[in-house]
Amino acid sequence: MITAEQMMAAHKSNIETLLGLTSKAFEGVEKLVELNLQVAKAAMGEMADTAKATLSVKDAQELMALQAGMLQPVAEKAAAYSRHLYDIASSTTAEVTKVAESTAADAQKKFMSLVDSSMKNAPAGSENVLSLVKSAVAAANNAFDGVQKAAKQATNVAEANFNAISATAVKATQAATKAKR
Repeated sequence: MITAEQMMAAHKSNIETLLGLTSKAFEGVEKLVELNLQVAKAAMGEMADTAKATLSVKDAQELMALQAGMLQPVAEKAAAYSRHLYDIASSTTAEVTKVAESTAADAQKKFMSLVDSSMKNAPAGSENVLSLVKSAVAAANNAFDGVQKAAKQATNVAEANFNAISATAVKATQAATKAKR
């Protein structure tokens, strides 16, 4: 039987977990805001430099060279920005997943302890039902582990694809810039 102290301890633990997750989410948002402010500040400075450079152009050929020279850095900056966004999302997700996995493991241990305790105090003849519950929980945990492994593999594949696409885009921009010059 669950006591009032156990219930209070469980609620306290759940609230601490929720506050920890909320803190991690805010850290991710703070990083995102900081990144966007840096990008906006840099973009404003670059826009001023571009305007000055455009106003100093003497002919169409010089203008075309100026435009071609701007194409590569823009693609590289876009790729870098995407990489930073991905890193922020990835690290925040990893921290939340770590807490969720830890919480799930702890809940699993507590539940199995409760089932074991119930088995010891169960009336005669109920052993089969409690064994069935224990088997069902073990099967659910195995399925959960399988889903977690598949999700991690999918994340690794997505990251590899993201890196490949970013590298290809930057290389294509570099090639296009060299061809225009």
